[in-house]
Amino acid sequence: MIRLVVVAAAFLLACGAAEAARPDLAVVNQAQLSSDTAKCFSPAVLKAQILLDRARFSPGLIDGHLGKSFTKAISAFQTANGFPSDGKLTQETWDKLLATSASPVLITFGLTRKDVRGPFTKRIPARLERMARLSRLGYHNAAEKLAERFHSSEPLLQRFNPGIGLRKDRHEVAGP
Repeated sequence: MIRLVVVAAAFLLACGAAEAARPDLAVVNQAQLSSDTAKCFSPAVLKAQILLDRARFSPGLIDGHLGKSFTKAISAFQTANGFPSDGKLTQETWDKLLATSASPVLITFGLTRKDVRGPFTKRIPARLERMARLSRLGYHNAAEKLAERFHSSEPLLQRFNPGIGLRKDRHEVAGP
């Protein structure tokens, strides 16, 4: 238990209290570009990742964090739109990204039985030779299935949907 408290305290110090708090859909949907490019979760980076993904410029795993895939996607988007291609999220790039979609980046939706239905693969071997022997290569669970569907990380889905087991069809979850 002490280890968890220390890890949580270190997390708060490294990323600030906003990082540990449950993000709000409205905060992300209304996020604006800021000069803060911390390595911690950023609503503006999450919004940019989703908009890049919608515009068919894959930012990699959608998680709200800066990364190499995000920088490459920004650079490709800038090139495609005639901007200087430096891979940095400038105000000009941000404005063009916002113009690509009028829809909110995050929404809530109700899960159906199909969304959470398996079958799921309990154990997936690490070696490709053993994977080839499986009758099918499936997901471990419903959270992994949904995260893949939305190109997002499982921790991001859990962050926006704390306490939801993703096993019943009566839940609403938030996601890109």
